Amino acid sequence: MVTARTSTTEPTGPEEELLRIAGSVPDPELPVLTLSDLGILRGLHIVGPGRVEVELTPTYTGCPAVEAMATDVERALREHGVAEVTVRTVLSPPWTTDAISAEGRRKLAEFGIAPPRTGTAGSGDGGPVAVDLAIRCPHCGSTDTALLSRFSSTACKALRRCASCQEPFDHFKELT
Repeated sequence: MVTARTSTTEPTGPEEELLRIAGSVPDPELPVLTLSDLGILRGLHIVGPGRVEVELTPTYTGCPAVEAMATDVERALREHGVAEVTVRTVLSPPWTTDAISAEGRRKLAEFGIAPPRTGTAGSGDGGPVAVDLAIRCPHCGSTDTALLSRFSSTACKALRRCASCQEPFDHFKELT
């Protein structure tokens, strides 16, 4: 089984190439990000000739986009010659916002969405977790921001406003 990872190296085999293809599928709710950017794609395994199994972990258990993600991954892999694609939803270990890659965080900010703070989901070792309470405006960089609504266009985002530039913006909430 090939597990998803952040890497700048080229694929070294058929599973790695298929993982790259599956990982390049855009998120249906945030198409500026790929499934790899979000850390949703957990793994891929060739189970036989023309048969692949893919593991996805949704951002939260009730995520309405998981079905669309599975369909899009199936379509992408079939377009690259895979005859049979099985997509499994894997809930353990649970997804956290720490799974979002540095590139994904950069894309969120560039798109006008404040990325989640890093390290808030913890390392899972029971140790202390550093928490930075400032939410930086993706437009001007100010940390003088206020919460307008705990929910925005999707359940995983909150709506905030910057006191400096007065622009509203989405904040991708930290999920632990």
